Amino acid sequence: MVPTIRYVVQPPLGIITLDRPDRRNALSTDMLTELTHALQSASADSRCRAVLVRAKGPAFCAGMDLDTLRRMTDQPYEANLEDSRRMATLLDLVWTLPKPIVAAVQGAALGGGCGLATVCDVTVAAPEATLGFPEVKIGFVPAIVSVFLTRLVGHARARDLLVTGRSLDAAEAHRIGLVNRVAPAGELDAHAHELAARLGAGSLQAMAATKRLLSAIPRDELARAIVANAEARSTSDCREGVRAFLDKRQPVWS
Repeated sequence: MVPTIRYVVQPPLGIITLDRPDRRNALSTDMLTELTHALQSASADSRCRAVLVRAKGPAFCAGMDLDTLRRMTDQPYEANLEDSRRMATLLDLVWTLPKPIVAAVQGAALGGGCGLATVCDVTVAAPEATLGFPEVKIGFVPAIVSVFLTRLVGHARARDLLVTGRSLDAAEAHRIGLVNRVAPAGELDAHAHELAARLGAGSLQAMAATKRLLSAIPRDELARAIVANAEARSTSDCREGVRAFLDKRQPVWS
């Protein structure tokens, strides 16, 4: 199996690089699993005091992999439930990791890719970055990401983003709190790397305690979102929306 990410430790940082540039770093089952393992390794490694998540190529992460999209509308509910749990596990791990995490976002960060970027402790975007949650446009329900998004930007702004499915440029994403900083043009990597190293120089005990206070999410809320995500995958509108997206046509809703 060809790895979908690269993970290296360059003390004090654990650096995770999404490495499917030919697929715009879209999220596959393998990538979700590899990301989870890399974050668990970073959490346990004493050499790693902070984590930097970045991506190779012009896009940070364009959302769900096309092969995964094709599969999800035909596979049984139990398989979709397992896929939903896998995504929830990753986002929850990022959200609750006791060490600080910085994301460096260039180009498109959409759907689950936007979720991955924005649940990090600090999200730094390039000026040309675009972010959004377009799931409703293919008849899908962004259930899992909604749990985190409402805590990041508030219910009113989360409703706007999730119901319209619109994309934001880096400036608007920064204004509403979806990203924390916009790096100067051409300085994204250096800016994010310096910030992650600075966070890693602080007290890990204080960082872990602070994150515990900030990251509490009721387990039943996340569990309901996992079920809603799995159920949405088998609806007639989701099947039609995915087919239309893959066929590059307008969907015909039921």
